[in-house]
Amino acid sequence: MNKTELVNAIAEKAELTKAEAKRALDATIDAIAESLAADDKVTLVGFGTFSVAKKEARTGINPRTKQTITIEARKAVKFKAGSELNDKVK
Repeated sequence: MNKTELVNAIAEKAELTKAEAKRALDATIDAIAESLAADDKVTLVGFGTFSVAKKEARTGINPRTKQTITIEARKAVKFKAGSELNDKVK
């Protein structure tokens, strides 16, 4: 499912226009992104939890040249599915 298909599904299930559903989805995504950028955790009970994981710097190997390289420290977004979501997927 892509974003357009998700907007259509939201519009149908929530009885909204497609424009209203798109604005609601965009606002939700923006709110989650802003919270994660501030190193906060976003928990949607029954759905899952978005969080930020800090990855330490490490050494790796360039597969093309086989040279050792340093991979810089970074932050990565994590998602852990909630129990209700896991039950629906099974």
